[in-house]
Amino acid sequence: MHKFTFFVLFSIAASVIPASAQFPMGGAATPKALPGTAGDQSPKGNSKISGTVVDSASAKAVEFASIALYNKKTGQAVDGTVADEKGKFSLTKVLDGEYRLLFSFIGYGNKTVDNITLTKGQDLDLGVIKLAANVKQLEEVTVTGQAALIEEKVDRLVYNAEKDIAAKGGDATDILRKVPLLTVDLDGNVSLRGSQNIRVLINNKPSTIIASSVADALKQIPADQIKTVEVITSPSAKYDAEGSGGIINIITKKNSLQGLNLNVDAGVGNRGSMLSLNGGYRKGKAGFTIGGFGRGSYNTITKTNLEQTSIANGIATRTSQAGDGDSRGLFGQYNIGFDYDLAKNQSITAGVRYGVRNMISEQDLVTKLYTNDVNTSTSSRFVDARNLSGTVDVNLDYLRTFKPQQEWSISTLYSRNDLNNNFDANLMNGGGELTSRQRNLNKNINQEFTFQTDYQTPIKKNQLLEFGAKGIFREVNSDFKFLTAGRTGDFITETDQPSGALTYNQNIAAGYSSYTYTTKSRYTFKGGLRYEHTFIDASTETGTVGVGNYGVLVPSVNASKTIKGTTLKLGYNRRIQRPGLAQLNPNFNSANPQNITIGNPELRPELTNNFELGVSKNIKKTYINATFFGRATNNAISQVRQPSDTLAGAIVTTFENVGKQHAYGANIFANVAATSKISVGLFSNVFYSIMKGQAIGEGGLSEEISNSGWNVSGGVFSQATFKNGWGAQAFGFLQGSQVQLQGMQGGFGFYTVGVKKDFKNKKGSIGIAAENFLSKRFNIHTELNSSQFNQVNDIYLYNRGVRATFTYKIGKMTMDAPKRKAKGVNNDDVKSEGGGQQQSGGTPGGSQPR
Repeated sequence: MHKFTFFVLFSIAASVIPASAQFPMGGAATPKALPGTAGDQSPKGNSKISGTVVDSASAKAVEFASIALYNKKTGQAVDGTVADEKGKFSLTKVLDGEYRLLFSFIGYGNKTVDNITLTKGQDLDLGVIKLAANVKQLEEVTVTGQAALIEEKVDRLVYNAEKDIAAKGGDATDILRKVPLLTVDLDGNVSLRGSQNIRVLINNKPSTIIASSVADALKQIPADQIKTVEVITSPSAKYDAEGSGGIINIITKKNSLQGLNLNVDAGVGNRGSMLSLNGGYRKGKAGFTIGGFGRGSYNTITKTNLEQTSIANGIATRTSQAGDGDSRGLFGQYNIGFDYDLAKNQSITAGVRYGVRNMISEQDLVTKLYTNDVNTSTSSRFVDARNLSGTVDVNLDYLRTFKPQQEWSISTLYSRNDLNNNFDANLMNGGGELTSRQRNLNKNINQEFTFQTDYQTPIKKNQLLEFGAKGIFREVNSDFKFLTAGRTGDFITETDQPSGALTYNQNIAAGYSSYTYTTKSRYTFKGGLRYEHTFIDASTETGTVGVGNYGVLVPSVNASKTIKGTTLKLGYNRRIQRPGLAQLNPNFNSANPQNITIGNPELRPELTNNFELGVSKNIKKTYINATFFGRATNNAISQVRQPSDTLAGAIVTTFENVGKQHAYGANIFANVAATSKISVGLFSNVFYSIMKGQAIGEGGLSEEISNSGWNVSGGVFSQATFKNGWGAQAFGFLQGSQVQLQGMQGGFGFYTVGVKKDFKNKKGSIGIAAENFLSKRFNIHTELNSSQFNQVNDIYLYNRGVRATFTYKIGKMTMDAPKRKAKGVNNDDVKSEGGGQQQSGGTPGGSQPR
């Protein structure tokens, strides 16, 4: 509790107190000139004073507490020090005389030890010094005992995932479902305030694995390795311009410990199992980390019912389709890291991370076609789809710190994703006899290199200037083929279906400047300007794709003020959203021939203006946050559906820059500390969306379409801690229907409960969690329509599950004082499958989240 309060107070102080006026970690009581500094001219003696500083309630060490030594006669500070990680302190070379000691630390009341008399050569051990918590100060900053779950900072909301016990053994999707402001559907697609145009980072760094599919990437990140999730709704100019909805930064657990350690985590359940090994070794200036995580999913059953009618060439065809599906997969992530302190104010960080995803889905489809209500054909189709990928990220970063808040960094990143998204289909007639076969081969290579440099410096006592430059060199290659074969024999290329290759080179040059000003009355203003120029060279086998170069100027303004415990925040920013691989790739995906998807390599970016007003306040034991926002997007990338001219009853979906999307709404979150050990959280997301676009009408002519409506979602979560290491947590979420340009997508629900028991030595724990155990299945009911088609789709998900978890820590570590490490690259510029994005990270003011 006290550590958390310290970090909250220290973060607030760092954001409003100029660098030249900030005190060391111990607080204001530290003398201005300590021995060994340029200003210290105190004569030396040969006496010594030592002792240990502890919390009066828990008896735990108070790390980095400040100790100041005052001359009792003159009242002047003559010496001082800071306690180590065990609370121990020592003042040496002290002259004989009479003194008093002042002990202080943020979150604790000051304590004075008087009547200290030293004789020449005396070694005085004061023993244990107990500091009591400053209760009034705690209540002004945080909800007592529970605020560590949710933190609100100037530009972001932070969810402390390490407090979550129910998600242990799961993946990042289980964590993000519980983060206020976010919505995660049952397929793992993430949206922020109703927008899937977001950036997702891992430890402030992007990855090409995110660019291909956010939903699949999240399955590779173990839930129990996530420390915090940061939701940034109004990014400053320091962040990449990409991501109209905002930024999600997932911070995994790190340590700055001395020694050797190894953490073992395991879980087994009826729908998935996992094993994770993470270790580290640190000696002096160097540190090494190594980790591996593997997760298998199985028993994932899906049933679908599709009824649709399409009109092509003046003929109406009705499709009735039923499907039974099953999927299984293996997900892994392996990493090795190294950091080294070149000097007291210089460090380098390097790392390699490899991720693998092997997802296999099988589905039986029975399709019946009707013309004028007469059954014209019945067929069945067995589809074996394989989504296989391997991703490698290599980074090397350098950080030079000159003085508090003045620093310069260089960051580099190479990332490559090899993705194969293929399927094989066996086609059978109504009697179940094999008639033909189909195969779609879709191989993609997405690689990029990023170079970035940033500099920040304080100006006077209440201003901060930041500027930097960045270059991204990206190349996407896609080779796709559609093959057919008879009942036997070799596959041959199908000339009637598109096959070929896409080469997409995208280079981005960017520069930014940001300025922060804090007034004497504690108003904080932050404004910035960023310019990004995108160079595109794209081609297919038929020639150059008509996408030109473009530049965009992105302004951002943020302001905040705290008045009598109420914090007000106002923000505006402009964002750009570039199309992603899934939307650009012209591969003809006909795994379900009645619903075909094909990308458009000529897509242009979309631009969004965002406005928000936030209010937050602590009312006794309740923390309330309400944010009102508006979002306007022009040239929006929208799905365009139309009947197929060649396949009876089929609907073809592609992407076009034909939409306008406006949204206005509010996010409300409340956390209630019922007792010091029990908390309950409530959150709701409500917004009204207006969509306009184009579709294919009668006679093949384009027609204007529009749709609007309310989107509502909300949830509740609670957690409790008990004696003897027991803890429990519960979570429930309900998503209402979502407005689409051509209809409505049905809602869904999700809930989970978990119990955990820590071992007495705190080195391990066991737990059990269950999800959706009261319902057999969920039904997502979607209705889409236009003048040329009508579609009703029901997807039934069978996701009842239970899992047991186990964790154990091996090795003994000692805490090393936290040090700033070199920053990493933050890429924010590709729209990914399902709209999910990767985002830039870093904290305004220059401090990276840890």
